[in-house]
Amino acid sequence: MSAKSAINKEVFIPHDEKMLAAVPVKRRAKKKIPFLATGGQGDYMTFICVSVTNKKQSHVSIPKVKQFQGSSAFMKRSQWTLDQLRQVNGIDLNKDCPEFDLMFENAFDQWVASSAGEKCTFIQILHHTCQRYSSARKPDFVNCQSKLLGGNSILHSAADSVTSAVQKASQALNERGERLGRAEERTADMMNSAEQFSVTAQKLAMKHKC
Repeated sequence: MSAKSAINKEVFIPHDEKMLAAVPVKRRAKKKIPFLATGGQGDYMTFICVSVTNKKQSHVSIPKVKQFQGSSAFMKRSQWTLDQLRQVNGIDLNKDCPEFDLMFENAFDQWVASSAGEKCTFIQILHHTCQRYSSARKPDFVNCQSKLLGGNSILHSAADSVTSAVQKASQALNERGERLGRAEERTADMMNSAEQFSVTAQKLAMKHKC
């Protein structure tokens, strides 16, 4: 089971929530936290997630989930509501990069994702979620490439791929149909020619008998 599947199963499903996205991250600048504040649990992995409740009136959260070294368990350490999100900074408009910032009402974090691809997928889903669920003013997405702000662009990409495949298959069938049509026409012409040849041969045979 992947880490993301495990997080969804352990952290969100028991609370009747569904995880929409999760990106493994590290801080670009480590905070100075007293040893006692961490509980002395050592190194850990951090995931920034997006989750939504399964209730009729959906509630979206952006929780921080951690997995401490030597443990297989995932724990939710803190979270913000979607309405508390003020700004998402993609850092670089001109190229893919793993860095991004999240600004909330009372917090500001600078992150670097495990890869540029992971960050791009997370921002795409986060942007689409904001467009769909934000009840208050929507957060600003700054320094984000246009491909990341296309709403459900991941779904559009998949749909485009399927549409392209269908179009290619349809074109292949049409071309095959045209070839079959031409072959049928040639077969009909050959049958007509054979019939005419047979009639002519019969006439010649009757003439010679006479």
